[in-house]
Order: sequence, then structure tokens, then C-alpha cells
Amino acid sequence: QVQLVESGGGLVQAGGSLRLSCEVSGRTLSNYHMGWFRQAPGKEREREFVAAISWGVGSTGYADSVKGRFTISRDNAKNTVYLQMNSLKPEDTAVYYCGATISRNWSARWTYSYWGQGTQVTVSS
Repeated sequence: QVQLVESGGGLVQAGGSLRLSCEVSGRTLSNYHMGWFRQAPGKEREREFVAAISWGVGSTGYADSVKGRFTISRDNAKNTVYLQMNSLKPEDTAVYYCGATISRNWSARWTYSYWGQGTQVTVSS
């Protein structure tokens, strides 16, 4: 059974940094693209795309709201995906989820086959 486990969330002041990790266990998700989404307080029905990275060449995509501040990366040998978050803002406060999809339409949450349980990120002003 595939499991995705996020870690690295916490409380940070505006302007600070955090690095989230997502470890995949159960089997290697060959050919799966990995993505990060977030769900803000009061928006339980809206899981917003943040960033994604392809399996092969490692091409990446970002939401406009995080471009230039967040960086997604992956270590296939460790079956782990990372999200480096710099210059954090209060509006980045959310539960962050990682997921895996076969689809190249990686910004669409409905294409994802696997999800982690989420990790809370809180940015204070």
C-alpha cells in the first residue's frame, strides 16, 4: 500500500522559511509526477495547487502566488519530495498536502491518485 507522509510544517514569522518533506513508502512511484497543494482555513473545499515536479527530467510548475519564493525538488533515490518555502507570508498559512499523479495536468487535484495526510504551516504577521 502506498503511503505519503508529509513533515516539516510549523509556526514561522512572516519573511521566514520552512522546508516541507513528503516521503513515499510502499513502493516507488515510477512515472508519477509529485505535487504540493494547500488548503487554507475556512476553505475546506478548496485544495489549491502550489507546485509540481515531473518524474523524469524534473521539470517544475508553480502557482503564480508562490513563484520566486517556493522551490520544489525531489530525490528519487530517497523517494522524497521537498518544498522549500522562503519569504513566507501570512496568506501562506494552510495545511499542505503532497500528492502523486500520472497525469501531466498536475495542477488539477482530481488527477491525483495518492495523497498524504497534510502538514500545518502557520505564518504569523
